[in-house]
Amino acid sequence: MVANATMDLTVVTRLHDAGIDTTFKQQALTLGVEVDAHGRVLPAGDEVLVAAGPNTASVTLKKVSELFAGTKTPPSFRDGPTGDYIMFFALIELTVIECCRSAGRHEYDAEIERLYTHLRRRPDGRDGNVLFSYMQAAARLYMSVFDVSQAELDAVARRLSQSAGRFGNGPTSTNYCEVVGADL
Repeated sequence: MVANATMDLTVVTRLHDAGIDTTFKQQALTLGVEVDAHGRVLPAGDEVLVAAGPNTASVTLKKVSELFAGTKTPPSFRDGPTGDYIMFFALIELTVIECCRSAGRHEYDAEIERLYTHLRRRPDGRDGNVLFSYMQAAARLYMSVFDVSQAELDAVARRLSQSAGRFGNGPTSTNYCEVVGADL
């Protein structure tokens, strides 16, 4: 893994040129979810569509391991995201909700918990569930715009996994998508 990489200035410049505010102060960024002719969600690839209101840009994302920057230690997320991390959490969660909406169904809480755990343990990994590719793309997009250490991504993914697990109340519960989707 690259220990001293930084955000991807190519992505930042491309977003800026498209009129997209990369500070997240004006509007949150969202990822486009690609659907085939039969309504099935296709996996996110290296090239993704990013939107902020009416402005869009297609960007190519590096692997997570190429985007880790520094050794910053994250704060405790025991009580939820803190100020500097709210938009990181929001981008990933909004992407999950948009992917589920595009698929026309809520994902099970246990599956979302598993996918967040997978993102934490194997951030460059693959999974048969297309939702993972969107979680990963959201993290990659955020890390392309802001410097994020490996410890920070680990802590964010761990907290997201814990949140999904806490929402679960059985093997078929979809409370996470219902509650988070209502909040976004």
